[in-house]
Amino acid sequence: MLFEFDPDQRLWQDTIRDAVAKECPPALVRSVVDGGADPGALWRTYNDLGWTELTDPTDAVELGILLEELGRAVDPTPYLATMTQFAPLAPAGTWSGQSGAAVFGAVDARQDQGGWVLEGTARHVLDGDRADRLAVVTGQGVFVVPAEEATIVRTAVFDPLLHVADVTFAGVRVTDEARGTADPERARHISLAGLALTMVGACRRILDLTIEHVRTRRQFDALIGSFQAVQHKAVDMHVAIERARALAYFAMMTIAADDPRRRLAASMAKAAAGECQALVFRHGVQLFGAMGTTWENDLQFALKRAKAGELLLGGAAEHRALIAEECHATDL
Repeated sequence: MLFEFDPDQRLWQDTIRDAVAKECPPALVRSVVDGGADPGALWRTYNDLGWTELTDPTDAVELGILLEELGRAVDPTPYLATMTQFAPLAPAGTWSGQSGAAVFGAVDARQDQGGWVLEGTARHVLDGDRADRLAVVTGQGVFVVPAEEATIVRTAVFDPLLHVADVTFAGVRVTDEARGTADPERARHISLAGLALTMVGACRRILDLTIEHVRTRRQFDALIGSFQAVQHKAVDMHVAIERARALAYFAMMTIAADDPRRRLAASMAKAAAGECQALVFRHGVQLFGAMGTTWENDLQFALKRAKAGELLLGGAAEHRALIAEECHATDL
């Protein structure tokens, strides 16, 4: 398994980076938060660019490259939920151009009059409030249903760009045709690795802004970036990001190759990303000082996106426990 991007992947990375810088600049992100701007046009641009076509598992690395750059830009669209949670569960070719969300657990399906009835409330569903369709994971299979058939309430979270909702199914009837054959476990691996790379991208943004700040901020008649203590913290941030990034891409490669290690790799990626954001968050805020806590500073958006990622789909401690359990079982 190669651990370096090939020429096509490097070209893809450069293309994505240029496109994201043009289409999703910091000014647009702030306009969504401060002015309530609709990111729908940006979502349509992603569709027009073909970015919503990366649904084959063999495209996992290319999707990961895109997710990292969108994480760095603090993307305000439902791309993450659609492509890493909904798409792996939805039948191919049934949702082009639409946004989607996945409902993991808390919903039961029972047979009734030749069909199925969905009951239950799932909390903290990423982009549940702005999804066109929902992929509902139950013990009886995965059901893809129109979002309007559920009762959806957005819940407030500290990341103003992040949409999280409670989704309730109260006697929602679906047919057998709505029942898919996707593998929920494989879909979860994609979700974890994709979220890890989004967090890595946000941490990269924090580091970029921090380095820019310490290169220009003067204290005691010297650039604070010249102080050894500041340099050490910046290096620690860089090392943590590169470690998490390597593990996240390894997870994406195992998914692309259908490697049996993908379950372990996905948890390793999410754990490393969680540990990374904790260190990068702490050092980034400290090196910025009081300026980093002001609303006018764009640092806040990357900080909040990285921290929110830790709270979704299990934190670092939970995934370290899963890793330890699996390694122990293997040793036995």
